Amino acid sequence: MNTFIRLFLEFFKTGLFSVGGGLATLPFLYEISDRTGWFSHADIADMIAISESTPGAIGINMSTYAGYQTAGILGGITATLALALPSFIVILIIAGFLDKFKGNRYVEAAFYGLRPASIAMISAAGVNVVKIALIDIPAFSESHDVTRLFLWKGIVLAVIIFFARRKFKLHPVLFIAISAVCGIVFKFAGV
Repeated sequence: MNTFIRLFLEFFKTGLFSVGGGLATLPFLYEISDRTGWFSHADIADMIAISESTPGAIGINMSTYAGYQTAGILGGITATLALALPSFIVILIIAGFLDKFKGNRYVEAAFYGLRPASIAMISAAGVNVVKIALIDIPAFSESHDVTRLFLWKGIVLAVIIFFARRKFKLHPVLFIAISAVCGIVFKFAGV
């Protein structure tokens, strides 16, 4: 099958079923990675970092990145359009029937059930990100030394940023910039 058609179908399906926002696309990206080999789980961690630090919706940004990684500029455009198209179609349909849907108890019940599903999908994706960003399973498997299981610098940075974000309530871009600078220092200063 043509790569662009497959990209379109994969991301259309992702856009159709990733209820709960951009982070809900992560389980789909991991599955696409496993099935197609277009990008690795480490690439997905990079997608998250870049998507969080650039303007726009995270799901759209990740689909653009994944499509570009797979098939260049046209791949990025294809994946982005495919991810957005289901939402566009559904919103047009719902807008046409908004009055009927407003108080419908079945629709309200469906959304009641979708909320926990969204949380579960985002949490599962978060666990995968933690496994990539804060845990070094290959180093642990090689040494069987539990201290080598954890990427301590990343854990300390994550904890500091978590508490600083909650305490100071500064713009997330500032914390992203600080994290990028710390990464550069860690990488090139051998810290």
